[in-house]
Amino acid sequence: MSEHVDAARAIQAIDLSNRSLVRSALAATLVKDGDHLPVFYTAFDVFFATRSWQNAEDLLDGLEDRDDETSLEGPPGASGPGQPRGQGGGASSSMSALELAELLFRALRDGDRDSLRGAAGEAVTRYAGMEPGRPVGGTYYLYRTLRNLDLENLEQRLSQLSIDDSPTGDELAQRISRDDARARVEMLKAEVERVIRERLVDDRGAQALAKSVRKPLPEDLDVMHANREEMAQLERALRPLSRKLAIRLARRRRRRHRGPVDLRHTVRRSLSTGGVPMDLRFKPPRPTKPEIMVIADISGSVASFARFTLHLVHAISSQFSKVRSFVFVDGLDEVTRLFEGADDPSDAVARINAEADVIAFDGHSDYGRALASFHERFADQVTKRTTILILGDARNNYHQAHAEVLADLRYRAKALFWLNPEPTSYWNSGDSIVNQYAPYCDRVVECRTLRQLEAFVGELT
Repeated sequence: MSEHVDAARAIQAIDLSNRSLVRSALAATLVKDGDHLPVFYTAFDVFFATRSWQNAEDLLDGLEDRDDETSLEGPPGASGPGQPRGQGGGASSSMSALELAELLFRALRDGDRDSLRGAAGEAVTRYAGMEPGRPVGGTYYLYRTLRNLDLENLEQRLSQLSIDDSPTGDELAQRISRDDARARVEMLKAEVERVIRERLVDDRGAQALAKSVRKPLPEDLDVMHANREEMAQLERALRPLSRKLAIRLARRRRRRHRGPVDLRHTVRRSLSTGGVPMDLRFKPPRPTKPEIMVIADISGSVASFARFTLHLVHAISSQFSKVRSFVFVDGLDEVTRLFEGADDPSDAVARINAEADVIAFDGHSDYGRALASFHERFADQVTKRTTILILGDARNNYHQAHAEVLADLRYRAKALFWLNPEPTSYWNSGDSIVNQYAPYCDRVVECRTLRQLEAFVGELT
């Protein structure tokens, strides 16, 4: 509620006709996490989209007034969804491809946002080939438009302008020029995407489009299927998450005011009430930190999930008396040594793939063999203070399960949890043998996102 009140007060203090100012004001008052800004900008573009756009005739008139070097003539083109499609799969356009490329170059060179917005609209009209009523989020239209704009050549031309003005051999200036050119091209991409969204909203409405373009927050991204950009978001979100989680666990431990019931003192106090224990007495609390043993499958796509879990557990290792990590494919190796002395757990996690000895035979996941190896080598070190975490999808490539090994480990340990990055509906399908291991686990948890991982780790102590 406080964010909504702040947003309402901010809107009262600004000019509502200035769209960029409205967006900045809402972002400053409503968004509390920098990683959520892309989601906010998408929502803003959908629900605050303008319902009209500048046509090519107005754009050309303005251009001729400023620069007479290039003659840009022709009939005004269609500017919205549902218009006739011209050559190249797009709607009819008043510009040739060469004229449009020159217009985009000058708009980016001069930093003219109005001209860039108009040029982006012309590019979408010419190349996107938008179809009215089609239930899409616009990604295909964006791809078609950008593919025809020759962005690589555009970036090179922008970069060369600054390089020509820089001192000969000034490597820093040249690098700055390339970075600036890249940033300008990214601005063009964002403008093209905005134009496409506006036209989709005009065609289908904001609510319908929102269902197609809604993006999950970083903490809700599926780790197993994240692309490179999403993985970078997850990396950025992991560090503040680990700090927050460590503080929460420490606070919870400090707040344990009561130990177990002190039967002797309770009975003594009950003498005044005829033996009825009305006033329970408790022993002084002696909070202890649990020991954690993490056994992670790092084969295939499961490796990304294991990486984030290992990173998070070791980032909050101060809240546990001991953290030991083991990784496996069809062989098992302890990698605790890689985390010792590492300032950043992600550095240690990155070394695991290169240094861990996890291949024993054919390099395919074999949970039965890995668990048997762990039991043989480390079972005597599992105590009633030990919590075992097993990370993996339990897809055993039709090898023997050796579930009896897990049963003995559960008997020795304080608790045993299995974190599975696959959706529950996939369990026990194909070569998945979750049902053979589940009876010997305290819990088998679907854990596909950072939010789910945070919720689980927060319950460990």
